[in-house]
Amino acid sequence: MKPRLNAFTAAPEMIKAMLDLENKVKDSGLEKSLYELVKTRASQINGCAYCIHMHTKDALADGESAERLLLLDAWRESPLYTDRERAALEWTESLTLVAETHAPDSAYEALTSQFTPDEQVKLTVLIGAINAWNRLSIGFRNIHPVEAKAQHAAA
Repeated sequence: MKPRLNAFTAAPEMIKAMLDLENKVKDSGLEKSLYELVKTRASQINGCAYCIHMHTKDALADGESAERLLLLDAWRESPLYTDRERAALEWTESLTLVAETHAPDSAYEALTSQFTPDEQVKLTVLIGAINAWNRLSIGFRNIHPVEAKAQHAAA
């Protein structure tokens, strides 16, 4: 895969706006662990290797368990996630796949049972932001960092 464009240098004012939004979301009061789970799950759905790499690495650095990250794609079948995390992950999937799901009432009901109206907006903006980042990274073919050992194994 060959990178297409560096959005950070091509349109720095737009990326600054995205980073400002990102900082607002990060400082919104949502749990850091939830923030990284949502970002990772949306990135898995979208197939964004760059973002999956970034957010799993950040989650691990913040104390998230490798087991929960490895099972994130199958969160419905695992007892490792809280009801609040399940509601957030269901909402994440519903909005990431909104053209298919149309944000069903069942996902919204789960959301409202675990999140205040203020938190619902913050979570929804978080989901929108990571989906925008995924589109930038996938569209412009951002390549995630690769350790030397992994590079040699792929060659």
